[in-house]
Order: sequence, then structure tokens, then C-alpha cells
Amino acid sequence: MTIPPPRTADSRAPLEVKPVLDWLFWLAVLAVGALYVRAILITPMDALQGNAQKIYYVHIAAWLPAYFAIGVMALMSVVYLWLHDERADRLGEACAEVALIFLSVGLTTGMIWARVIWGAWWVWWEMRLTLALFLWFVVAGYLVMRGAIEEDHQRARYSAVLGVLSALLIPFIHLSVYLFSTMHPKPIIGKPDKPSLPSEMLITFLISFFAFTLLYFAFLRSRYAYAVERDARAARIENA
Repeated sequence: MTIPPPRTADSRAPLEVKPVLDWLFWLAVLAVGALYVRAILITPMDALQGNAQKIYYVHIAAWLPAYFAIGVMALMSVVYLWLHDERADRLGEACAEVALIFLSVGLTTGMIWARVIWGAWWVWWEMRLTLALFLWFVVAGYLVMRGAIEEDHQRARYSAVLGVLSALLIPFIHLSVYLFSTMHPKPIIGKPDKPSLPSEMLITFLISFFAFTLLYFAFLRSRYAYAVERDARAARIENA
């Protein structure tokens, strides 16, 4: 009597399809919805800017996850250049796409706010705006370059270099209001002494920070899972 060989997974069997947006995303959506309700209905208006100031809770809350995503992308770029770990390259790519979303939200809300307060959608000599737009183009260029290079290791290596360079812009963007003559207000949260916001506004800001950070992790979790399934599918096709 012969013993049948152990069964192996069929390489042609379909991969398990997982939902792109899972429970964490919907939890983040609820948190963002609660933020909007509090910002519009409960948080008091600013004495000088009126209701236009309430865009602050979306504008700043979008920039912080964008900076964090770019920082993680730069860190993963260093890890890939050092260890050549494909997981670091996948995570860096996922962070770049998520960062571009939040950068776009930050730039768009900034333009709307500027139109109300400054009377112009964009002021080119405003250094913080110009550097922020340059950062958007660098991250977008990172993703375009990944789509243009077919060889895996070359794509990951070139992307890693650009990923590290993109993070170097963040300190210049933050310090630009101190280094140059600017209309952009100086930070009222990220400064050495205590925040300048009244307590009700500060609570709303902290809620916005939590909600958008949760949204960042939801996007990153889904995008990284997609990258894992995409690479596994490509490997199966190559080995078929």
C-alpha cells in the first residue's frame, strides 16, 4: 500500500479576497463625523476669523498624519537601503500614497482658508505654502517613479533615496514662519510654551488629531494589505 504524497496548495487557487476597507476605517469615519459635529455645533467661533477658523480642525489635523506618513516612509527607505527587506519597501510605498492624500487635503483646506482670510487662493512668495506644494510634488514624483521603473530592486532603491530626501523638507516647512517674512500664522500648538488655544478649541483640536490619526492607520493598514496581496499574486503568476 502506497502512502499518497502530502497535498500542497494549488498555485492556481485564488487568493483570499479581503475587504479593502475594514472595521478600522469605519471607526475612523465615525470619529471624523463626530469631530465635524463638535467643530460646527459646539466649538465656539474665533473672535477675529469667525466660522472660517473652524477649517483649522481639518487643515492642521491633515498635515500631522501627512508628516508622520512621510517620516515612516523615510524610515522604511533607510531600512530597505540597509537590509533590502521587501516589507520595508511595501510599507514605504503605502505611506507615500497615504501621505499624498493628507497632503492634498492640507493644501486644499489651506487654499480655502487663505481665500477667506487673505483674499487670495494662493500667495507664491509665501514660503510655507511654496515649500508645502514642493513636498506634494516630491511625494507624487516618488509614486510616479515607482510606476515607471519595472525592475523591482532598482525601483525600490531609487524610491528609497527619494523617500529619505522628502522627509528633509518637513523641518524647513515648520521653521519657515520663523525664518522668513510671512503672512502665515506661527504655530499655536507646536511651540515651546503652552498652546494658545482656549480649552474648548484645544479639546476639539485633540479630537481632530485623534480622528485623523485613526484614519491614517486605517488607510495604511488597507494599503499595505493590498500591496501584500498584489505581490503574492505577481509571484504566483511568475512561478506558474
